[in-house]
Amino acid sequence: MCSLVLLIAVVAVRLSSRSGLPSLLLYLGIGIAIGQDGIFNVRFDNAELTQVIGYAALVVILAEGGLGTKWKEIRPALPMAAVLATVGVAVSVGVTAAGAHYLVGLEWRQSLIIGAVVSSTDAAAVFSVLRKVPLPSRVTGALEAESGFNDAPVVILVVAFSTTGPVDAWYLLIGEIALELAIGAGVGVAVGWLGAYGLRSVALPASGLYPIAVMAIAVAAYAAGAIAHGSGFLAVYLAAVVLGNSRLPHAPATRGFAEGVGWIAQIGMFVLLGLLVTPHELVDDFWPAVAVGLVLTTVARPLSVFGSLLPFRLPWQEKTLMSWAGLRGAVPIILATIPMVSGIRGSDRVFNIVFVLVVVYTLVQGPTLPWLARALRLGSPDAAADLGIESAPLERLRGHLLSVSIPDGSKMHGVEVAELRLPAGAAVTLVVRDGKSFVPLPTTALRQGDELLVVATDPVRDAAERRLRAVGQGGKLAYWLGTGPG
Repeated sequence: MCSLVLLIAVVAVRLSSRSGLPSLLLYLGIGIAIGQDGIFNVRFDNAELTQVIGYAALVVILAEGGLGTKWKEIRPALPMAAVLATVGVAVSVGVTAAGAHYLVGLEWRQSLIIGAVVSSTDAAAVFSVLRKVPLPSRVTGALEAESGFNDAPVVILVVAFSTTGPVDAWYLLIGEIALELAIGAGVGVAVGWLGAYGLRSVALPASGLYPIAVMAIAVAAYAAGAIAHGSGFLAVYLAAVVLGNSRLPHAPATRGFAEGVGWIAQIGMFVLLGLLVTPHELVDDFWPAVAVGLVLTTVARPLSVFGSLLPFRLPWQEKTLMSWAGLRGAVPIILATIPMVSGIRGSDRVFNIVFVLVVVYTLVQGPTLPWLARALRLGSPDAAADLGIESAPLERLRGHLLSVSIPDGSKMHGVEVAELRLPAGAAVTLVVRDGKSFVPLPTTALRQGDELLVVATDPVRDAAERRLRAVGQGGKLAYWLGTGPG
């Protein structure tokens, strides 16, 4: 059954890419079809097990997202992301909770739980959608970093609101959030740096061990952060960002492995959430969920974005897109299991409202985001594609073998080998073109689709890679255009 579900899910990704329908909805549909109101009538109501597996899947998804996050894109956006993940979340929680209380008639505790649950943008949804839409790096960096940061404060709020006793005072919650974020950030950066240093210093006997080691280090960051009473989610994301930007050996293979594990995590998580829900119980909560979602998407999210980003003086077009790009996915549904496990009164209804809200507004926001980006003229389709460079250590020679792929859109197309002007100690030794390999001459013009093998000694390895990326972005005039070192 599990293998059949995986195969169906793989086919569903293909259908999703063609139809524009978010894949998470297809996975939820698979779970519902298997469940008690579906074809196979499988009864599953273990919210605690769903929460544990959901947390584990979220750790993997955050690790995969962090490995693919480019530091040069998120570095300028870190202050914005931090404000969105703290002040923005607080505004969104308050406005959404007020809407749930006054429009739907929920008690304040239930309303606050819903407000906290749905105020977290989903890392998997944001990473998968934004990387297909050519947006300004400032917008992409802010949204990606926000989705990696905001899980931590939201989890603290949901747990606080789901206690059976009185809720802590607001200043205690703020202090707890600040402390957990600080501990998680410190642990994540430290574990990521130590892991990257170790992987660069030791040549493993097989290339397939590098992806396993990287994922193990990222998960260890989550464990270390949680043990230190910090935010494990922030720790795993930052550790993965450090690892993904540390020029590790076999980096493309590592990202491919992480992407595959991330897909498995998403499939398993969404199918399990689909199993947990009881479809015939959703009918009564459909319109309340639509009402709460309308408050969230048209009032709470825009207020949180425009209000918290007021000091940064962004164009209104970018703020508008960031307001609409607050995508929800599995994270809110997983967080909605916390009050169920705690035995909070009305938690079943909270779960149903959150489930319907996520499904309905994912159907609306996901497919329309590319259209909105074009309408606001924020797309950048002419941006040069980045190179794929993989490094394998040559331990005995104290050097590295760089495998460089020239993608469509790269400005390295038409550049001659001599015009690369690689540093002394680095050279293009082989070109693979149309399935045939040859040793290039200095006058050989490179083409899109070529694969190059570049040998670089250890002292100039980083400089050679920087130069290759600069030429890929700016062409042979990269030095004069200011795109990179000469």
